[in-house]
Amino acid sequence: MTISAEELLAIASNYWDSSKDFYLRQETSPRTERLQAAWTRELEHVERWWSFRDALRRSLPGFELKLMGSTADAGFRLIAYPILCTQLPRYDWSIVGCISILAPVYAVYAVEYECTKGKRSQFKAIFEPTLPGMDFPVRVISSKIEEVFGFSAVPSDISRTPIPLFVESKEPPHTTLFDALFTSEPASIP
Repeated sequence: MTISAEELLAIASNYWDSSKDFYLRQETSPRTERLQAAWTRELEHVERWWSFRDALRRSLPGFELKLMGSTADAGFRLIAYPILCTQLPRYDWSIVGCISILAPVYAVYAVEYECTKGKRSQFKAIFEPTLPGMDFPVRVISSKIEEVFGFSAVPSDISRTPIPLFVESKEPPHTTLFDALFTSEPASIP
């Protein structure tokens, strides 16, 4: 079941401020405290995230998987890196599955980058992954999130909806539902 943009905005509004007032003060806003409390609850059950990663590892041979979460964000991210092999073409992309801790929703996207001497740089988030080879990990990650968590995918047009909230380094009119539900820095991966 898809949750509407209005419903997602109502949820996000409980965790992100609509003004800069608290950014200029020493005290934490009630919304930030709610986000921190959501992370505390989620981290009490962190083993389910490790189990999810391990189950996905069996379904995605040929990919290195990393799980990351930051209390500055609103969700966990699982990054699938194609393992490089001398017999295969070089991949300069990874697939990222984001799972919100605020709403029962997820998103899957790609991060493209340049790879020079084993170092990644020039990261760019691609919200409609279409390069050859991306379909398989996108399908597997999506189906495993739905199977394990029962969450619904947020369509790209809804996740890119501008919202009147301040999320980390983003502020209106540049803030989107994606920023508030997942991360304001989608291209930032290890």
